[in-house]
Amino acid sequence: MTKELKKILELITDYKIIGDCEKIITGIEQDSRKVVAGTLFVCMNGAKVDGHDFAIQAIEKGVNTILAEKEISVPPHITLIVVSDVRETIKIIVPYFYDYPGTKMRIIGITGTNGKTTTSYLTKNILQKAGYKVGVIGTIQIMIENEILPINNTTPDVIELQQILYKMYDAKIDYVVMEISSHALELERIICCEIDVAAFTNLTQDHLDFHKTLENYRDAKGLLFEHLHEGKKENKTAVFNMDDASSPILCDRTKTRILTYGEGRNNDIYPLFFKVEAKQMRLQLHTPVGEMDLLLKITGEFNVYNVMAAVAIALAEQIDKKTIVDVLNGFDGVPGRFQLVEAGQPYTVIVDYAHTPDGLENVLKTARSITEGKLWVVFGCGGDRDNKKRPIMGRIALELADRVVVTSDNPRTEDPAVIIDEIAEALKDVPEGKSVELIAERRDAIYHALSEAAANDVIMIAGKGHENYQILADKTIHFDDREVVQEYWKKR
Repeated sequence: MTKELKKILELITDYKIIGDCEKIITGIEQDSRKVVAGTLFVCMNGAKVDGHDFAIQAIEKGVNTILAEKEISVPPHITLIVVSDVRETIKIIVPYFYDYPGTKMRIIGITGTNGKTTTSYLTKNILQKAGYKVGVIGTIQIMIENEILPINNTTPDVIELQQILYKMYDAKIDYVVMEISSHALELERIICCEIDVAAFTNLTQDHLDFHKTLENYRDAKGLLFEHLHEGKKENKTAVFNMDDASSPILCDRTKTRILTYGEGRNNDIYPLFFKVEAKQMRLQLHTPVGEMDLLLKITGEFNVYNVMAAVAIALAEQIDKKTIVDVLNGFDGVPGRFQLVEAGQPYTVIVDYAHTPDGLENVLKTARSITEGKLWVVFGCGGDRDNKKRPIMGRIALELADRVVVTSDNPRTEDPAVIIDEIAEALKDVPEGKSVELIAERRDAIYHALSEAAANDVIMIAGKGHENYQILADKTIHFDDREVVQEYWKKR
């Protein structure tokens, strides 16, 4: 992939150029560690670092063209392009550089507080079974068919996203299934991505450190639906969970075909019957193409909603009923999403990514329904994130579990003890028969539950799910809740 610099510059106005514009650009990067000769290096101001400080490092690796917001001292052979707003500029030039890949494939966009990942993997499997080549961009990883790439954000930044989409198009991908965060919508990371099906799972408290109010958070999600009708593609559909209070509001802002799901029989898709069991779930759905009788390997009422969302998306794309049913019955879950951990223990251990009040409530209610003995929950809250949800999650844990163990999640730059104290504000009046432990070290907290639980108990380890790391103030360490359980029982 190459473009003439002068052609790129034709797209923007109000810039100053110092140096030769007769250059060929072979890539665009904002990370100086990724550049090679021919790369246009973008000096991006971040929350913690200023990209301008890494310009010399990029030049030493062969870069001869730099996009910046201020004049910086560079050698004579370097071309410096100075603009007033680098972030706005890359929204224009990066999709052009990669030939607008976000308009060339069918894109399924899934947004909501909870359920995005499971819904996206259900959708991916259905589309693959139908014969399509599928790429996934989500919380856990990026997939280009069977090739797996790491990911840093639920939705990558503009440069990385366009690079990924270009790779997918080059690999002849038919469908991209993308989890779309509220941050990505608010910051326009998905610029020049024309969505074909947009699905809304739910909206509960999260990310208020960024959005400030729940209404702002909802409105950020709503951008996906307000703009869905725009572009050149046809046959676009919006999918809504009508049991969420935000859905009617977002429906009113949508100018495309709408498919709905939920408990009410006025929806396009609704459950006729379901039974949650420890390791499976029976579900019968009404759909526009007839009833679907399912015996699922995933369980929990929250997964009823994820399944209905995936069915709606598949029907929007005209996938046949048999394909949908076959895939749903064979789907064995997503890593870290209500995942059973087997290590030879006499009780049940479940690991889940639940890190919001609604998410924690959903998994604990499901765990309670399969618990014969005591229900344990080991959880914490992330640092440098919405602190208003901490006591709320504490109240939910105390209400629904018998044994509550509060610990660290990803404390980041915050003191883990402060986070735990904010959760513990809701844990002062412990009902008779219940217990609360505050154990800052996450491994020690998990070990405590594993050592004290009795046969027929259920231990829910919540908050990190698939993550195999823990972010501390000065470093990131390897940490996997599932491995810790295995490690404990190997020592036993």
